[in-house]
Amino acid sequence: MNTVQEEIAATAARMVVEEGLEYGLAKRRAVKQLGLNARAQMPNNDQVEDAVREYLHLFCADTQPTELAALRELAAVWMARMATFRPYIGGAVWRGTATALSDIYLQLFCDDSKSAEISLIDHNVRYEVSTVQGFQGEAVDALSILCNCPGLDQKVLVHLMIYDLDDLRGALKPDGQGRTQRGDLAALKRLIKDFE
Repeated sequence: MNTVQEEIAATAARMVVEEGLEYGLAKRRAVKQLGLNARAQMPNNDQVEDAVREYLHLFCADTQPTELAALRELAAVWMARMATFRPYIGGAVWRGTATALSDIYLQLFCDDSKSAEISLIDHNVRYEVSTVQGFQGEAVDALSILCNCPGLDQKVLVHLMIYDLDDLRGALKPDGQGRTQRGDLAALKRLIKDFE
């Protein structure tokens, strides 16, 4: 990684941790803040994640582990609630870089794309519907729920991203570095147990 990419990654990492920004937006804002040309060579997400981990280690080592544990506990509750829809967790909560400003991303693999929404309605859960980019670049529906996170004593957004059951096969492939991009409830519980 060249010096400009390192500078963008470090600045983006600070924004991810301190402001809760997603990687793409943080990189664009970092370029602007650093006064660089919009065509500057951007770091990839792995490079930004490495910078986030370094930032967390240097500046948040006393608070971030507790915040991550609280988010993982809340994610486990929602995964158990939505067990019928084969939930998997991804994003910062799965990867271990989440802070109190992070959202929880759960991916549901449904026989019927409306069944998860009907389940929320049946349980009087308020949610917002949006369309987001899925893990294969496709547009998917996301059901976003603002709920209380007891371990943080604050509200947290839980996003339920709706996929077809057939998408589950491609979801379990590791990334280029052999890391899993998501895990089921059993895998999350192992992370929680190993973290204690």
